[in-house]
Amino acid sequence: MRFAEWRKACFLTPVVLSGILTVILTTVPAFAQASGSFIGGFKTISTVASTVPANGDQNPYGVVVVPESVGNLVQGDVLVSNFNNNGSNGGLQGTGTTIVQISPTGKVSLFARINARKLPGACPGGVGLTTALVVLQRGWVIVGSLPTSNGMAATAKAGCLIVLNNYGQAVETFSGGVINGPWDMTALDLNKMAVLFVTNVLNGTVAANGQVVNKGTVVRIVLSVPRQGYGMPVRQSTTVIGSGFAERTDPTALVVGPTGVGLASNNTLYVADSANSRIDAIPYALTRSGSAGTGNKVTSGGRINDPLGLTIAPKGDILTANGNDGNIVETTPGGSQIAHKLVDNTGGTGAGCLFGIAIASNPGVYFVDDCSNTLDLLH
Repeated sequence: MRFAEWRKACFLTPVVLSGILTVILTTVPAFAQASGSFIGGFKTISTVASTVPANGDQNPYGVVVVPESVGNLVQGDVLVSNFNNNGSNGGLQGTGTTIVQISPTGKVSLFARINARKLPGACPGGVGLTTALVVLQRGWVIVGSLPTSNGMAATAKAGCLIVLNNYGQAVETFSGGVINGPWDMTALDLNKMAVLFVTNVLNGTVAANGQVVNKGTVVRIVLSVPRQGYGMPVRQSTTVIGSGFAERTDPTALVVGPTGVGLASNNTLYVADSANSRIDAIPYALTRSGSAGTGNKVTSGGRINDPLGLTIAPKGDILTANGNDGNIVETTPGGSQIAHKLVDNTGGTGAGCLFGIAIASNPGVYFVDDCSNTLDLLH
């Protein structure tokens, strides 16, 4: 019944649904396909490049690998979004406007600098780019904005999702309703269609003035995706599939709440529940018609210490980047923490240094280091 409701809401035919299931089974990392750790054998950490563009934006957050070459996008390059502007003490949070493009060999170029005054649609509060960053096969780049006017949580606004073409130009926005402080995002890319999963962290957070509120959400957005030059992505449906996540404002992190998300081949969406230092699982993420609440706990404690960035390893394990101690942790879908790697020990702990992560094709794990403003590679 849930699957039929989702099909009707998204205007999908049985043929299209069959194609979606095929893509899920062949392109999403398999669920517990084989034993053994993905990161356990990696011993080297290499700096790929600085993430600071000419305007001085800092605090790299989002990381995504380009899937296809189109326009200015080059397959295998990495896009990185910056959350802070240029300024003393690391700039102001929620004011970064740039996305840089970095090749695996370290060549850096500016992919986009987004002007809040020239946005092609509503984006309450303006531009402050977050970890919510995806690139679709057809060259559309979608990035989240959680803006502030002065770098303080009290001025944070709802923001939006900004759609860019393959030349880095903003062409539309998605805002309002359940989009409220988009903090992180992943996508199931089906070429003509895409399914976005977006975490939101501003539902009552600012008004609580530092107190924990259990109102964080995960939103599923289904898009129709045309080729560049034949229209723009169109929202077909928007559904809250997760709710009740703990969130709060924070003087150093701006906001703490549900962050990284990753979709596994068994239709489970894993969520980094940062405020509770645990990983949660939302079942039937593609097909459910309503909220699963915070889902099912996969793991907590142990090496999990304020998980932020999250991605799915090739064999189905969950990789998370700790905000409190500079470790990347590997957890099985069954909840066993089977490996961890200290990738930043700045100041002895690496606290506050890690955020977005992505799988490299080498293989390895790309991660941004906010303490050094670099894109690094664990391999």
